[in-house]
Amino acid sequence: MWTHALGATPADFGRSHDEWRAERTAELTKPDGWLSLIGLHFLKPGANTVGRAAGNDVVLAQGPARFGVATVGPEGKVRFEIAVGLDAKVDGRLIGSVDLQLGAGAVKPTLVTCGTVSFFVIERGGKMALRVRDSAAARRARFAGLDYFPVDPAWRIAARWVAFEKSRMIPLVNILGQTSPALVPGKAVFERNGMTMELLAIDEGPGEPLFFVIADATSGKETYAAARFIYAEAPQDGVIILDFNRAENPPCAFTPFATCPLPPKENRLPLAVTAGEKTYRGSHD
Repeated sequence: MWTHALGATPADFGRSHDEWRAERTAELTKPDGWLSLIGLHFLKPGANTVGRAAGNDVVLAQGPARFGVATVGPEGKVRFEIAVGLDAKVDGRLIGSVDLQLGAGAVKPTLVTCGTVSFFVIERGGKMALRVRDSAAARRARFAGLDYFPVDPAWRIAARWVAFEKSRMIPLVNILGQTSPALVPGKAVFERNGMTMELLAIDEGPGEPLFFVIADATSGKETYAAARFIYAEAPQDGVIILDFNRAENPPCAFTPFATCPLPPKENRLPLAVTAGEKTYRGSHD
């Protein structure tokens, strides 16, 4: 019973996926979307000069020659002092210096902006880094569009949800080789081609859908080699809907400046998932 697609007319099913694809493209190509990334710069302890000029500790691809100084304190906190006379803003306000806060849940990170260029602080593998965007990035201007397998209702699967008695923490490795813990509350179990499949779900916090990082026999061929992502609403009555038609490429398929998680070994499927996004035909370099 767990492998049947849930009821919807073919026209409704196709229309809903057309709408989802349009939203997906809009999100990807917005001025501060993943295609706008132009840099990921890890900071050393202490003072780091930041700007486009070659003499800076952090050399930006675009932006002012001298943006300012990012200082990493002993507890990992980052303070940024904007270069004197520079027309830059912090969260839309003119401020000379500020502690850069990390984003968490619904709280957005502190954003520093000058012209079309902006940056904020992220933490990866215990290190602080500046994630830099440019709304005028060439990668965004050259967006090549997204390619998909044909929509197939058979790939919208009602899987059995197996909740763990206690959520587990598993190590999740990202594309840079860094490891961070991920909270796993349970797994989705379904049958396909006479085989029983299981996928671990990642809990990204209150109000967020469950998150699956997967690979399959199409990975590195028709689809992006590292992984694809699937999001699913909270299970109801022991059932969770996995719509592989909405399997999407991770940000790393579009930019070298993202730090995408790789699938845990449990989420490497021994079959070809011929649904969802195919390999991006544009350049991510």
